[in-house]
Amino acid sequence: MRETPTTIWQEVTLGQLAKGFRGVSYRPENLLGYPSDSAVTLLRATNIQQGNLTFDDVQFVPKWLVSPTQILEAGDIAVCMSNGSKTLVGKCASYQRSEKDTYTVGAFCSIFKPVDAIDAEFIFHLFRSQAYQKNIDVVLAGSAINNLKNSSIESAVFKIPVDKKQRQKIAAILTSIDTAIEKTEALIAKYQQIKAGLMHDLFTRGVLPNGQLRPPREQAPELYQETVIGWMPREWSLIHLGNMANIVSGVTLGAKVGPTDTIEAPYLRVANVQDGYLELTQVKTVRISPKTLELLRLEPGDVLMNEGGDFDKLGRGAVWKGELENCVHQNHVFRVRCDAAMLLSSYLAFYSESAFGKKYFVMSSKQSTNLASINSTQLKAYPIATPQLEEQNAIVQNILRVKNRLVTLRAEVNSLAAQKLGLMQDLLTGKVAVKVDVQASEAVL
Repeated sequence: MRETPTTIWQEVTLGQLAKGFRGVSYRPENLLGYPSDSAVTLLRATNIQQGNLTFDDVQFVPKWLVSPTQILEAGDIAVCMSNGSKTLVGKCASYQRSEKDTYTVGAFCSIFKPVDAIDAEFIFHLFRSQAYQKNIDVVLAGSAINNLKNSSIESAVFKIPVDKKQRQKIAAILTSIDTAIEKTEALIAKYQQIKAGLMHDLFTRGVLPNGQLRPPREQAPELYQETVIGWMPREWSLIHLGNMANIVSGVTLGAKVGPTDTIEAPYLRVANVQDGYLELTQVKTVRISPKTLELLRLEPGDVLMNEGGDFDKLGRGAVWKGELENCVHQNHVFRVRCDAAMLLSSYLAFYSESAFGKKYFVMSSKQSTNLASINSTQLKAYPIATPQLEEQNAIVQNILRVKNRLVTLRAEVNSLAAQKLGLMQDLLTGKVAVKVDVQASEAVL
């Protein structure tokens, strides 16, 4: 069959493709405590997550408060119109019909309904394009409040193919990548659960010489001993970290530069030390003396552990592999140099990452609101369930197999996201033509 040699494009406003309707205004006394035949499920901005709607934290309002145009229908797009964080204003999600529930959105959101349902998928990709985001940024830049009007979105100008089949083909290509990303992210979530469960089992039951986990304590109580941190294998020892490692704090930032501070060295901050890995895309430098560099220079195998932060990040650790030359760390990051005859650095990092290991930090830390911190004395007193080195290594290798799978999957997601970004730029601007069968096309001006 013949294919279209060229694609004809036209300029349209987003309002020509989809009409916006502000969400439901209500008072606290209007909210209902449970779903019923006389209620409509209400979604808020927090339910808009990365292009999808979530339904795990919802409210209920009476039907009489909701107009027909405020009911979500298949293909509609929910948009956050007002938020305390400017970066969240304009985020959107496509709604897919639910057979059993009726949904609406709150007044801080709007529903954009496609003029032609056949274009719903294509329109949603326009809402997630760079051109859309640029329009949002321009509108908000001229406003003192983080609030959009429907007209602010409807006035955005796009170039789109005149041919409906062209638009459908573009949407299908982009949606296929979205589907691949969603499937990969679902696998990541699955492996994260596997990893968490595996780490709990390994740090409470260990690995026998045959490579199998010890039987659970309920089945073989004689294999276990009770300690102050709970039950652990009888062959293991409970040893404080300070007895197996040298722990030092790092460079104090903001200190006055002295005459001997002649070396510009990269240093790692709390933000660089993530749970189980190091984020090295943004590493700052500090001026220090040769003596300080000699004292604090990181060596491969050192474990970096944060002294504070959010509860879920407290005590997080990662192994330094010598990624940067002459690198040091700031005073809010501890350097833990393990005695190789007693403790593997990877074992310590994984142990600290596990829920089993984190329990000590949460219980021992100095806490305020959502933040917590530990000092060097507390870190030295960190009790580690410690098997022999051979078993430590077996535990590490078991965790690494799952971790490496997660690394691969995350790389796939990043690759797909980059591919989609490039395709959106190419396909939604006409830089790359999409060909469809002429006999099946329907040109609509």
